[in-house]
Amino acid sequence: MERSYLFAPGHNEKLVSRVFDAGADAVVLDLEDAVPPDCKSAARTNVAAVLADRPAWVRINAAGTEPARADLAAVAAVARGIRIPKVESVEDVRWVADQVPGTPLICAIESAKGVANAITIAAEPTVAHLALGGIDLQKDLGTDNGDTALHYARSHLVIASRAAGIEPPIDSVYPHLDDTDGLRRQARASRSLGFFGKSAIHPSQLPAIHAEFGPREGELRWAREVVEAFDRAGGAALRLPSGEFVDLPVAERARSILRLAEALS
Repeated sequence: MERSYLFAPGHNEKLVSRVFDAGADAVVLDLEDAVPPDCKSAARTNVAAVLADRPAWVRINAAGTEPARADLAAVAAVARGIRIPKVESVEDVRWVADQVPGTPLICAIESAKGVANAITIAAEPTVAHLALGGIDLQKDLGTDNGDTALHYARSHLVIASRAAGIEPPIDSVYPHLDDTDGLRRQARASRSLGFFGKSAIHPSQLPAIHAEFGPREGELRWAREVVEAFDRAGGAALRLPSGEFVDLPVAERARSILRLAEALS
């Protein structure tokens, strides 16, 4: 499971050359918002060349557009997967999927219409993740920058992902590079709702993101205690010395924490 998705603008050869060594769990090479219109062609050429040697996701331009068609023609055969921006319907997903059969897709939900259709979007066969595009969604909804404004949208994406049987959704970027405390608060809140992983726009954000989406020492101690006690009890419900009641669902949650720690080690 990947805790971080670090973006780099596809036309910037210097940043693209560095992004793979920044320590992110996954890299997203951007052909959309971070690339000026007159640099799109050069970005496609640069990204395609890089992908020949290094695996990465690619964010294309909006589905159904000629820039997106050109993006897919240039990079789809060598990309690890495609991130589709501003997905609002299954038609957006299918437009991409029909051109790149079998390629994993991340669908970014960035509008009220996208949130409303998230359940059907997540159920499309090649969708690997939903992702929250929080800044664009706030603009579309006319809300302020507080995290509570998107609480419903985040929860809905979690439910849509779970109902479709896909991996948890990926959280939005945090645009304030000097506010590590705010980044950690947002990451912690999204994880508590059921997200796993967060988009990043600078390597300096990675340590905080990794800390919030990895098991904490207190969680690991709790998980070990629960699993050991539950196994000693032969799978029977029991009460821990702390007074906490443990039954099968609690034990399974504890096991999932230990599995995550092992996967990330």
